[in-house]
Amino acid sequence: MSVEAAKYLAVAICTICFIGTSLGQGIAASKAAEAVGRNPEAENKIRTMLIIGCAIAESAAIYALILSLVILFVL
Repeated sequence: MSVEAAKYLAVAICTICFIGTSLGQGIAASKAAEAVGRNPEAENKIRTMLIIGCAIAESAAIYALILSLVILFVL
């Protein structure tokens, strides 16, 4: 396997993180909507937890993006 092929394979593997992040955030949003539907009084707490959870998941996607760009253009 050439170096270029290995780089592109590594970048493709890093993009799997984007798929996982988007699926996870979609599931979290749907569960938050269900929770608000069941308990409308707790909407503020649920929203806060959802935003914190999505921010942590999004940071994983940003790290994967940076890693894939470093692999693609620097290495």
